[in-house]
Amino acid sequence: MKARLKIMLFFCLLITLSGCSTTMDNKESDKNTEKLIDEEPESLVSEESSKDSAINNEITLSTERNVLQDFPEYVAKNEVGVSIQDSETAYEMCVRVLTDYYKAVWNGSHIELGAFIDNENLKQYTQNKIQYQFDLYLTHNLTDNYVKSVDIGTWEVEYTDDVDGGFLYLNLPAEIKQTVGSYGEPTEFLVRNVNGNLVIVDWYTGAKDSYDFMVRGENLTIDNPNIWDDSEFVKKLNSKQGEFLGSIR
Repeated sequence: MKARLKIMLFFCLLITLSGCSTTMDNKESDKNTEKLIDEEPESLVSEESSKDSAINNEITLSTERNVLQDFPEYVAKNEVGVSIQDSETAYEMCVRVLTDYYKAVWNGSHIELGAFIDNENLKQYTQNKIQYQFDLYLTHNLTDNYVKSVDIGTWEVEYTDDVDGGFLYLNLPAEIKQTVGSYGEPTEFLVRNVNGNLVIVDWYTGAKDSYDFMVRGENLTIDNPNIWDDSEFVKKLNSKQGEFLGSIR
């Protein structure tokens, strides 16, 4: 009887120890699972944040004339020269470039300069202008205030005839609407017909303390469509631009 009792107690003890071991193994497994669950999102978040940081610190500025499908060509009414009949198309082009410009400046998004500008000197100046402003806003932690849209108020257009087929002058009062708040800047454009397409041959934003205001000068009269072909003008402007950028670094 005593021997049977000892055997039963022995088996009970084995069953109890086996249960404890299983419980401990399960708890350890649960802890490892929880650890994996806790660690994996942290790793993903870190990786995504790194990607976002890289994106936010770089603006893609394309200056090639290879127009993408997203960028329609703005065809002139005539094969050579412009007329007042090109006003609406010129307006659409200028609104598109302004929208892309402000989104590049504030949001760091892509802008296809070659879709709107043919002159290499003007493209280079515009690229510098965009990069300077984006870097400035990034330094002051302002790039989270995204541009949502650009609205245009009552705009003006004038046609001027010349030996090169004439040009259009457009004055567009832009209102830049952001995630928080908005502000306005008046912008002037000169538009010509180049190889059957409308292109911007000069572009000036005259708001106080704007990049153009500080580098090109204040209260300029924008009426020379050939100004970016003037090597002396470009040389002086590049020198002034270099001094300006050097003074703030």
